[in-house]
Amino acid sequence: MAHVCPWWFVRSFDNPIRRRFQDPEQMFGTFVRPGMHVLDVGCGAGFNTEGLARLVGPDGLVAAVDLQPRMLEMTKQRLERGGLSARAELIQASTHDLGLGTQRRFGFAVAFWMVHEVPDLDRLFEQLRSVLEDGASLLVTEPKLHVRRHAFEVSVEAAIRAGFQLRDRPAIALSRSVLLVRS
Repeated sequence: MAHVCPWWFVRSFDNPIRRRFQDPEQMFGTFVRPGMHVLDVGCGAGFNTEGLARLVGPDGLVAAVDLQPRMLEMTKQRLERGGLSARAELIQASTHDLGLGTQRRFGFAVAFWMVHEVPDLDRLFEQLRSVLEDGASLLVTEPKLHVRRHAFEVSVEAAIRAGFQLRDRPAIALSRSVLLVRS
């Protein structure tokens, strides 16, 4: 199994300074509209979930998925502090399943700094494709200092095998990023 970032380590990069160079509302604002249903895969402590919840507004929904119960608890607390709990659903994933079922559909998904922790990339991207609407975007972002270019491209190839098309390579601070579209 791939190494999973422990919940306590997330505080080293999930802090107020991070917002200066990775503001979720700026990063995702061109992809997310009010009323949308969006997916935050590997939500961690909810840094991006909070920004996505602001973007979807009171009529939208963010499904925040994580493997670790402590991460989901941190996300819940963050959303409660921001008065955003009604805009999010927290979902416990397992090692091999996102826990989303097959009936759900999302207009946008983000997998931020977490794909390198997944042991079965093909399964991950197949599951993501199954819950995204036709034409929906998936933004995959990995930490540049931790994930080498070759490993990142292996992830992109797995997404393409699953039926995604490469649309763009947006610039996100400290990251390797790709915008994919469900075909």
